[in-house]
Amino acid sequence: MGDNSAIEWTDASWNPVTGCTEVSEGCDHCYAKTFAERWRGVPGHAYEQGFDLKLWPERLDLPLRWRKPRRVFVNSMSDLFHNGVPDEFIARMFAVMGWARQHTFQVLTKRPGRMASLLNSEDFRRSVGKVAWRSGSNGLVFQGSIQDWPLPNVWLGTSVEDQKWADVRIPKLLETKAVVRFLSCEPLLGPVDLWRWFDPEDPDADCEQCGEQWWARFGGHPMHTRDGENEDTGEWCPGPLRRHTGINWAIVGGESGPGARPMDLQWARDLCDQCDAAGVPVFVKQLGAVWAREHGTDPKGGDWSTWPQDLRVRQFPTARAA
Repeated sequence: MGDNSAIEWTDASWNPVTGCTEVSEGCDHCYAKTFAERWRGVPGHAYEQGFDLKLWPERLDLPLRWRKPRRVFVNSMSDLFHNGVPDEFIARMFAVMGWARQHTFQVLTKRPGRMASLLNSEDFRRSVGKVAWRSGSNGLVFQGSIQDWPLPNVWLGTSVEDQKWADVRIPKLLETKAVVRFLSCEPLLGPVDLWRWFDPEDPDADCEQCGEQWWARFGGHPMHTRDGENEDTGEWCPGPLRRHTGINWAIVGGESGPGARPMDLQWARDLCDQCDAAGVPVFVKQLGAVWAREHGTDPKGGDWSTWPQDLRVRQFPTARAA
């Protein structure tokens, strides 16, 4: 599949793999599974097999046919790093992404451990370079010309629905070289503290404004006098500036669809504030079905004209050296 996408942070989807299996709480109301299972058993339908894992080699060359540059969500109906997807097939997909430099590919996984292991492997990189491809009636041949690694047009991301999975998945993402590493905090099911992955500009420095140590919690700390009396002045000190350490983008969104769980808007605000302080672009995608029902807006809470002003944030990252 290579259809235009209704997902706000991308332009199109590319699905050489469909189907998946659940790995965490964020999968409980998977939109892709819900959609695919509607068609299980319908002869000739693309999802006749429901949400069972399936490879579609005939879809591999679709991006090579698209001339107009676009952002492409890779496997919106699966997970590229599912253990049922062979290494060789993943290598073929990366070869296509490497040849189709006019596009930006957004790869999102809940399995960043396998992603790190595979993409950090020199054997895998060599296997990508060995892929040859004949595309279209004009007989264009693509082979062995991919030199840059990591690929300069491929963004790598992992899903983070709460703190437990942030602690598990983010370190694996950070082990993987990429020009953009991103987090999809959707569906956001609890508060997420990213502060441990953001460094102060000078970790040994005291706050210039009030002398407090840099490790004061995010959000600042009460400002005290500097004469040793530790008297609360009633003012609030923001603390030292932070910088990102390999996280280049964060997507935030509430859950949609049947059985959707609520997203506390404060969780979203906290993530936006943390990223803003660290210079990390944020894209608030939607506020979720529960918020939408309470406020009478579109089903997934995606109409940002109805949102609180401070959550109307939709930024994109700039690719940089890995």
